Amino acid sequence: MSTITDSPEILRAAMVDRIRAVGHAGALTVEEAMRTVPRHKFVPEASIEDAYADIAVITKRARDGVALSCASAPIIVAMMLDQLQVQPGNRVLEIGAGTGCNAALLTQLTGLGGAVTTVDIDPEVTAGARRGLDATGNKHVDVITRDGSLGAPENAPYDRIIFTVGAWDLTPAFWEQLAPGGRLVVPLRWRGQTRSVAFVRDGDALVSDSLELCGFVPMIGQDGERSGAIDADGLVTLYWDVDQTIDVAKLSGVLDQPKETIWSEVLVGPQEPFDGIWLRITGHDRRICRIAADRAAVNAAVCTPAIPIRSPALAEDDSLAYLAFRKVEEGRFELGAIGHGPYGGHLAGLLCNEIEAWNHDRNARPTVRAYLVATPVPSFGQSMTHQTIEKVASRLVLSME
Repeated sequence: MSTITDSPEILRAAMVDRIRAVGHAGALTVEEAMRTVPRHKFVPEASIEDAYADIAVITKRARDGVALSCASAPIIVAMMLDQLQVQPGNRVLEIGAGTGCNAALLTQLTGLGGAVTTVDIDPEVTAGARRGLDATGNKHVDVITRDGSLGAPENAPYDRIIFTVGAWDLTPAFWEQLAPGGRLVVPLRWRGQTRSVAFVRDGDALVSDSLELCGFVPMIGQDGERSGAIDADGLVTLYWDVDQTIDVAKLSGVLDQPKETIWSEVLVGPQEPFDGIWLRITGHDRRICRIAADRAAVNAAVCTPAIPIRSPALAEDDSLAYLAFRKVEEGRFELGAIGHGPYGGHLAGLLCNEIEAWNHDRNARPTVRAYLVATPVPSFGQSMTHQTIEKVASRLVLSME
């Protein structure tokens, strides 16, 4: 625990030690960069303790309190830099300037022979990033005020591209500006969940080799997700993508119908992640979406998802099922599903089947391939289970290989 006498250097060292203890900053270069860059100088309005705590430091909010820009939590920063695999001399493009701290870390990683460009749509954000970078000796970082979906063609091609803002879609700029064999790391959203995806450029395709759970402030101007309440009080909301055929009007009042609960006999510990269930389902079932229940709905037992604010659900016509869990012994929880509507029990059974499949190999991840919509997608054959997710500029093909 820190004290008021702890220096920034001591707090920064402790921060990196915590990150290393959970398996991130695995690359020595990333560890050294995080031990070197003075994070507190990029968030001058935060306390020194908060600057080095395991939290995101919000630096700008909308009038309604929604976060518009922040310094991401250090553990997420390290995780994504590990995924990016920056090499000395690389040319790097960052989408989402934030405080400028991540650009400073990228500069440490690229070295004297590299170049870093950071882009943000908000002039207030880029001005703050510029101040932080200049104050820490990083005047050579190119800070550009622009819609991030356009990239920065003036400094292309890039060996590495990283998004520090959540994206729902990928635009043509990133195929045009990423060098062959280059890496792109992006917090990408589909079917209600966000993953930091590390893509490698392979011809017309971006092919994933790493998927990590995360959450980010969304990119401005990408309106590909829909939402709607399914209860009269507006306490329970579904979120789905524009290429899905979910009709929220048909689901209105579905939670008032009798529920059917099925338990899987699959157990998890209190800190044991089970988000891989959701990720696997996105690879083969178009009905998967996100359900979010307000605390009042949970307390009244109207809707009790495993994680109230974000749990996977299957929606079909006027029926619904969502992931749930219950405590069965000290420190152990059983996963299951709760269904409502005419087909609710069937959908709950399908979710339990997915839980059991995940339990057989909890580390299995689909491969994600991204293509521009104008690019023909190659045939994967009947032997490979895959799912195509249509966005606006791009499409994703998920496959279990």
